[in-house]
Amino acid sequence: MSVRYTPVGWNANKIVYDALLVAAIVAYVLVFIWAAERPGGAPPYDDATIRMRAFGSCAFLMLSVVLAIGPLARLDRRFLPLLYNRRHFGVATCIVALTHASYALGWYFAFSAHDPYAALLSSNTSYARLAGFPFEIFGLAALIILLALAVTSHDFWLSFMTAPVWKALHMSVYAAYTLVVAHVAFGALLAPVLQPLQIVVPACALGVAVLHVLAARQEPASLEREGWVVVGAPDRIAEGRAIVVPVEGGESVAIFRHEGRLSAIANACAHQNGPLGEGRIVDGCITCPWHGFQYRPEDGCSPPPFTEKVATYNLRLENGLVLLDPRPNARGQRVEPLFVAEARA
Repeated sequence: MSVRYTPVGWNANKIVYDALLVAAIVAYVLVFIWAAERPGGAPPYDDATIRMRAFGSCAFLMLSVVLAIGPLARLDRRFLPLLYNRRHFGVATCIVALTHASYALGWYFAFSAHDPYAALLSSNTSYARLAGFPFEIFGLAALIILLALAVTSHDFWLSFMTAPVWKALHMSVYAAYTLVVAHVAFGALLAPVLQPLQIVVPACALGVAVLHVLAARQEPASLEREGWVVVGAPDRIAEGRAIVVPVEGGESVAIFRHEGRLSAIANACAHQNGPLGEGRIVDGCITCPWHGFQYRPEDGCSPPPFTEKVATYNLRLENGLVLLDPRPNARGQRVEPLFVAEARA
């Protein structure tokens, strides 16, 4: 949380995260270059094709990890720390992908009589058939999306575009991933000789899809009683934690337990629509797992001097079951926490 915009809000966690990320990228590229087969016995530092493939495969693996972090964190809270700097991971992925593209342009079109970009788009126009389809167009489209996401990743653009619009734009990362898979499927995967990439790419794509399906199935089902949603027994909720309850309109509500009392607030953080229900209570405040934005459980307001607010919801206890009114209160409206029995360990 900040009262002004800074290029990067550095702290020890981010420095360590980024240092490990850069080290992993460098190590992967060096190992790939060292291990790859070099046509004609060319040394690795003189083979642009291998460098191009090293950065391309690295970008694909990084994008796969970026898309896997969300569902992994929903399935197992131990992955939540990876969410904290996922934007840094995404920007790094874009830089690696851009490096791959620069090697591709430099290797295949540097000596073209036309502009390299014009040559890229005009060298293969077999769009009417699958065999020989110009796979480059998929990679270019994916790169444009990744560039747009990287450029708009800063909080300034979030504030300027509003959270719903910003979130909708950044959901296009799934389109970018689909385009990258198509780029590889119509390109490297068609190589006549079996390569590791021909196994890794389908496995990663399938893994990302399976993780999202499993995470979606984790959403708790809810019944309705006289317009109120039946959440279940209070002991479903651990002290300092929450459960997430879906309501009409595609929204969801996070119900937190704090000092033996329950409070319900909108699950979307006012910062970037982060999943508040996956966070925990720190120093008496609900803390978003993405970037640490905090809200008081009883009124959904950030502690001073911050001004962010989220909607609150009413709860009641009936026959030993917690009921949720799916109609939101105004943002920042105080609701008296619901007292329940002692929290489970």
